Amino acid sequence: MRHNKKFNHLGRTASHRNAMLANMTCSLIKHKRITTTLAKAKALKNFAEPLITRSKDDTTNSRRVVFRYLQDKYAVTELFKEIAVKVADRPGGYTRIIKTGHRLGDNAEMCFIELVDYNENMAKDKVAKKTRTRRSKKSTATESVETAPAAEATPAAESATEAKPEEAKAE
Repeated sequence: MRHNKKFNHLGRTASHRNAMLANMTCSLIKHKRITTTLAKAKALKNFAEPLITRSKDDTTNSRRVVFRYLQDKYAVTELFKEIAVKVADRPGGYTRIIKTGHRLGDNAEMCFIELVDYNENMAKDKVAKKTRTRRSKKSTATESVETAPAAEATPAAESATEAKPEEAKAE
């Protein structure tokens, strides 16, 4: 029976699954975004986020623990030097999963998983939304009433000024 054994085995043996997740984590660290199936991305999130949390504390023991999982010294170096600096003030949630649809061949649900602090497009959208102001319908109605009498006076003045240049052009 498999009581309380709830993680996704992904149809692989334990050694194959651990090797696959380690390789995917190395790719995520190097490229900051990878495309995969939704099930693998969810498993990768559970595998990679504790390692990123461990990288915040740059000690020899932390490096050894992370290297035990990843077995790639370039990925470990980049994780501790670049990524740990960017996520130092973040309390968790270092990755984001965005669904992209279904794969053409087998209809598997596809997505990409990315490091949150490395997507500039998402950061720009948040800044743009904060600077935008909104007006209520009530305020726009009062503004149009206030500007209506002034608008009636200005077209007459504009038509008089427009007529003079046309006369000047005709002469």
